[in-house]
Amino acid sequence: MSERFQLAEGYTISRVINGCWQLSEGHSLGAKLDMKDVMAAFHILVEKGFTTFDCADIYTGAEDFLGEFVLQLRRSKSFSADDIQIHTKFVPDINLLGDLDYAYTEKIIDRSLKRLNRDALDLVQFHWWDFDVPGCVEAAGYLCRLKEKGKIRHVAVTNFDTEHLAEIVDSGIPLVSCQSQYSLLDRRPEKKLLEYCRSKGISLLCYGTLSGGLIAEKWMGQTEIQPETRSHVKYLQVLENTLTFDGYQELLLLLRDISGKYSVGLSQIATKYILNQQGVGAAIVGVRNSRHVSDNANIFSFELEPADMEKIRRFLDKYPMLDGDPFVLERTPGSKYRNIMKMNLNDE
Repeated sequence: MSERFQLAEGYTISRVINGCWQLSEGHSLGAKLDMKDVMAAFHILVEKGFTTFDCADIYTGAEDFLGEFVLQLRRSKSFSADDIQIHTKFVPDINLLGDLDYAYTEKIIDRSLKRLNRDALDLVQFHWWDFDVPGCVEAAGYLCRLKEKGKIRHVAVTNFDTEHLAEIVDSGIPLVSCQSQYSLLDRRPEKKLLEYCRSKGISLLCYGTLSGGLIAEKWMGQTEIQPETRSHVKYLQVLENTLTFDGYQELLLLLRDISGKYSVGLSQIATKYILNQQGVGAAIVGVRNSRHVSDNANIFSFELEPADMEKIRRFLDKYPMLDGDPFVLERTPGSKYRNIMKMNLNDE
């Protein structure tokens, strides 16, 4: 069963959130997913207490798929649609930032409500592609107005660096969480963001905990990896500037040695390490098929001892972190991290 976490007063979530980025039409570079199997996995996850799902307006097809899941739950005698929590995002296209207004924001939120078959959105996580374009704080304010209107229950942000998160907080907008990329390969939140969030009572919701699936037994001993998904492309870039491929293989060996002690897999050790960081509320783990459900359940079958936490940290500290705060490289013009980003995905 999943552990629970109180994200806001009267609102709890599972500490491992079911991520839906991998269901997006733009994620896979090859084989198609068996969506019937994914739907079956969703039902099993809810039965095991993993009731929280993460999607986005720009994850093509993901909100619609979750909306069908909601309808199935309404017809179910075992669970209600009210038993699950759905977190989505508001990610206005970079080309629209300069003209963003309240009417457009409400239109996108209404679209998410319709797709998801919900009367209110449990959590909307706001993203802003270019901080050089003014209007970021005002846009977050539009979401607060929609919260007052009853269309949103909680407001959060995603992919904000510490400086611009502070601008939102200092403006008086109440945020419950900040979603950020955080894993054994990308530890940028440890520089400033994690401590700032702790000081403000903002929980970190971490995606990429398994580095797009690269932290897994199947890659041990490989001399190279041909990317199968957009996530693979991204994290192979991360490796180039952090552990390097040789260090990555050493990390997999270390995790395997530790995992044997607890009779779990590499992915459970990697996820538990992130969940144990103070200020982390939950980790987002992608769901691609029903075979991975038991992997998620095993995350809470053990406690990672402090000595093993320290062993992992000592190993990672031998290698550099990515430059800057979270998502700064992804916003930097000319950066290889920005060049793989798709920033205009919200066309109807």
